Amino acid sequence: MCGICGLIWDRGNPYPGAEPLVREMMRRQAHRGPDGEGLISGPGFCFGHRRLAVIDLTTGSQPMTSPDGRYVLTYNGEIYNYIELREELRRAGTRFRTSSDTEVLLHLLIQKGDRAFNELNGMFAFAFIDRLTGAWLLARDLFGIKPLYYASIQDEIIFASEIKAILAHSFLPAAPDWSSLQQYLTFQFCLNGQTLFAGIRALEPGHYIRGRQGRITESGTYWEIDHSIDDSRPDEYWPDKLRAYLEDSVCLQLRSHVPVGAYLSGGLDSSAVAALAAGRLDHPLPVFHGRFAEGTAYDESAYAQAVARFVGGEYHEVVPTAEDFVDWLPRLIYYLDEPVAGPGVFPQFMVSRLAAGRVKVVLGGQGGDEIFCGYARYLIAYLEQAMKTAIFDNQEEGAAAVSLVSLLPGLPLLKSYRGLMDSFWREGLFDDMAARYFKMIDRSPDLADLLTPDAWDRMDRGRIFADFCRVFNQPKTSSYINKMAHFDLKTLLPALLQVEDRVSMAVSLESRVPLLDRRIVELLAAMPPALKFNGGSGKNIFKQAVADVLPQQVLHRQDKMGFPVPLKEWMAKGPARDFVHDVLGSQACRDRGLVQGPAVARLMDQESTFGRQLWGILCLELWHRRFIDQGNR
Repeated sequence: MCGICGLIWDRGNPYPGAEPLVREMMRRQAHRGPDGEGLISGPGFCFGHRRLAVIDLTTGSQPMTSPDGRYVLTYNGEIYNYIELREELRRAGTRFRTSSDTEVLLHLLIQKGDRAFNELNGMFAFAFIDRLTGAWLLARDLFGIKPLYYASIQDEIIFASEIKAILAHSFLPAAPDWSSLQQYLTFQFCLNGQTLFAGIRALEPGHYIRGRQGRITESGTYWEIDHSIDDSRPDEYWPDKLRAYLEDSVCLQLRSHVPVGAYLSGGLDSSAVAALAAGRLDHPLPVFHGRFAEGTAYDESAYAQAVARFVGGEYHEVVPTAEDFVDWLPRLIYYLDEPVAGPGVFPQFMVSRLAAGRVKVVLGGQGGDEIFCGYARYLIAYLEQAMKTAIFDNQEEGAAAVSLVSLLPGLPLLKSYRGLMDSFWREGLFDDMAARYFKMIDRSPDLADLLTPDAWDRMDRGRIFADFCRVFNQPKTSSYINKMAHFDLKTLLPALLQVEDRVSMAVSLESRVPLLDRRIVELLAAMPPALKFNGGSGKNIFKQAVADVLPQQVLHRQDKMGFPVPLKEWMAKGPARDFVHDVLGSQACRDRGLVQGPAVARLMDQESTFGRQLWGILCLELWHRRFIDQGNR
């Protein structure tokens, strides 16, 4: 796991400032790689690398050059099946100088080009260049586990693992992008590779760009989820196959030359990953949990401890405080590059910090809610669709439709979502699928009273909905539940993985996500929706697959919290309240013309309502302070 960066330009032009610039970019990402650094430059390019050594601790340094000196690779991530790929290459005559996965990727790219993508099981972002021709390739893994950003500036391509490194370029001022800001205010993440910074894009998951010298000549995707439904299998095939893939994914991701641990929230996803990992080791697996001391509503440690005992894990926990929140949040915004959706990022960081003191690699359950349709909104939205089908004999989903009867066992889970259902079903019931899911995830109506009239009037909701539809209406997806899952996999999941990458790399910790194995995701995409959602829960199949490795109170719990933070309690008095008032009550915040001061003041005085509204504008103001006000520093 590492930080990469670089410049590519017209090889006929001298660029005396390239190496100092790339060294500054490396410095800004030093937290991603404290174990070493490297820089290689040549006509028309300069690549940099900061290393966190996990595989081949002594000979895997980067950037890596081919034996003949023609090709150069700088790479961030892990290729989990590198041992198998290395053996295939060796049998075909390739000679290796190291035992690293980096060298395996280098030779695959030399020999197969972008055909190598389909052979990789891992998380990655890389830059690869042919010194002879000046042709280059940037690519990112299927799900966006590892980040890669780029900008095109006056016939130069600049790229890095983090935006802050790209901002080292003097020709790229740190300026907000209004189109992206509208998306953030609507979804609390951006679509289609946009970032909140004008001129800087994220390479989208499963995508590549290629070019020659300082120009992009081609961009595209090398993998797309196939939602073609396979109804030829017996019911027992799906949990059995899922279990086989889960075990193999965990086995591959335990490969490491440094200590490995696991996050343990007490929920199904992380518990299953920890249990499967513990079963593969000959020593206790270190597991890491976070809780708050403000009461049972913020404490799931009983479940986490139950799993740790069940699997024989070595349990560690952290109890963050309001003082920690005030101390770390501004710094977290710097590490994150962009504001994020919810306050769970804070305890997530504190648990990563705890883990980094004991291991160098940690496994987690990220992605489970997206691939198994575990969010409550899936049930709410699909309940409406099932009623629509039953009442109107609607055939828009055809054989993919889920019956109303199959959802009944899961309906008690919705008791605590009455407010959401009241709002969702108040108008537009049984409308078009895209319009209904957009309404479900659209956060902007909550901001109508907070934004200034000018900012609200500038919100181009028609364009935002059109951007949403381009992702949601995947042409090969007829099932509503698959359309929802597809949208979340393409948008929400990369946003969550950005958070996971940043909070772990901020403390030089490698985070791995075994549930996001290509085989697992493709299996679930092909599963008949009626089977996937049988019992009113998309995780029904998952529970069947891991039933024997988890304690019953975790396997069947229905009160998973999602790492809530006691901000309501902290806003009553003390340092957190003072901090939020100082930030949002400042003259700088009022002068931005984005939010209305009196409305924000009223919201801050309603301690019981601290939620996404206040969190969203707090993070946005801290982001403006750190990146826009301070510029390229």
